[in-house]
Amino acid sequence: MELGSAYKTDEEEINMDIKGRDMITGLPKTVVVTDTQIRDALKEPVYAIIESIKTTLEKTPPELAADIMEKGIMLAGGGALLRGLDMLINHETNMPVHIAESPLDCVVLGAGKALDNFDELSKSQRGQ
Repeated sequence: MELGSAYKTDEEEINMDIKGRDMITGLPKTVVVTDTQIRDALKEPVYAIIESIKTTLEKTPPELAADIMEKGIMLAGGGALLRGLDMLINHETNMPVHIAESPLDCVVLGAGKALDNFDELSKSQRGQ
């Protein structure tokens, strides 16, 4: 995550030496990788996330969509740690984007709460 980013900022380019094995020679090798290269490699999955957000908003009832556009969304999970993801989503959707205080913990805590309330969730899924 140190090198990865989703959105170009005015910050100076970051370079990192990556050590590994040359697949052709089999010898140890060090290459320099830039944050731009990582951002380009992540572009397709990041934009798939953005398209999913847009599609979900299009399917959301207007009154709820208006609230979301006003108050924004909360990023949780490991993806929330990707530098600039919040700025890119904001740029592409014009909605506020917030990052959870402990994004990695949110997923685990939410899953735990879902399991604690499994019976209620099951009933709501069956429409009872």
